[in-house]
Amino acid sequence: MLLTIGIIYFIYILTRVYLSVMEIGYISKVKYQKPVILLPSNYMKAANYKISSQRVEILSALMDYVLFIFWIGYGLGWLERTIMIEDIALKSVVFILAFLAINYLASLPFSLYQTFVLDKKYGFSNMDAKLFVSDLFKSALLTAVFGGAIIWILAKIILNIEEWWLLGFGVIFAVVLIINLIYPTFIAPLFNKFTPLEDEDLRSSIEALMQKVGLKSDGVYTMDASKRDNRLNAYFGGLGRSKRVVLFDTLVKKLTKNELLAVLGHELGHYTHKDIWKNIFMMGMLFFIMFYIFGHLPQELFGALRIPETPYAIMAIFLLFSPVIMLFYMPLMGIVSRHNEYEADKFGASCQNEIELANALQKLANENKTFPKSHPIFIFFYYTHPPLVERLKRLGMDISDDGSGIEESCPA
Repeated sequence: MLLTIGIIYFIYILTRVYLSVMEIGYISKVKYQKPVILLPSNYMKAANYKISSQRVEILSALMDYVLFIFWIGYGLGWLERTIMIEDIALKSVVFILAFLAINYLASLPFSLYQTFVLDKKYGFSNMDAKLFVSDLFKSALLTAVFGGAIIWILAKIILNIEEWWLLGFGVIFAVVLIINLIYPTFIAPLFNKFTPLEDEDLRSSIEALMQKVGLKSDGVYTMDASKRDNRLNAYFGGLGRSKRVVLFDTLVKKLTKNELLAVLGHELGHYTHKDIWKNIFMMGMLFFIMFYIFGHLPQELFGALRIPETPYAIMAIFLLFSPVIMLFYMPLMGIVSRHNEYEADKFGASCQNEIELANALQKLANENKTFPKSHPIFIFFYYTHPPLVERLKRLGMDISDDGSGIEESCPA
């Protein structure tokens, strides 16, 4: 049994490493070709950043494999013997939180390197040690309080209901909906400051755009994203009345009014096409599959791992193997998501015009140093958005070879 699960996990790690190696090899070749979309200096920086990030991903994958060997060979049994709590539900909370903490500490060096070395080298990160520790403390507190409550509820369900996986799925799916509902007004403000958009002309234009598609929101806000990162972004967050438009302060500074409206038009396209609900449905399908699988684990597995069949053992195995299922489910989500992005681009262009949206996308790519090309197999597994080259072609743009600009190739 251990051999079987070891082989499955090895294939998962090998796939991750293979995808990264293929991506590194592909970008190492095309980065010397004529730049497209990006300015020449940004084109090379974006390529080198992507290569460096994938090297970190390879090391991270190898660390995950080491952790996996540790957990199945010794760690789960060690935690079982170390945590001397008789109440199974309470022991489950302590066991899983300890499991998560050890995994996080093992991955911390990669996070620190990405944030304080790689991202600072390429001009992204504005993070300092004080803010990093503050974020870490808040995240840990949220995980301990709310994560602990969810673990306790799941443990009670597993202990008292025979077909626990079905009710467990329902509980977790409900939690996902609640998080989406409260994220803009409760969770996000713990980490960032949100202020109503001061530019009255821009706010009025955004509100008119939302009214046009029947979107009622909690307001239009700017977020102090620049205190952590220089990347540009915007999003619609929340469900129901908690929906709000959020503009990164970096975005407001870099894009013109019409370009901003085109980007928000793209996001409104997702709202109009109900893409948020489609994504929630896709995630629901994934959770259902995962809960079914982990609700029918063979008893021999627990014997092989030398731990009793308890709620915390089931949850630990769930956490160990859920990334495996997610990696091979992601291509399906990617296909749907990339289609949705093309449709949202059409909607965004209709709100302004193709040129405004294309110029906005080009600025976003240059500021975020997003390399516009990628290996097809890497796109298949990981990309939720189509490559920028393809998005601009769909908008009817003629892409300049030197990144100096884009022109409309055919009348709209």
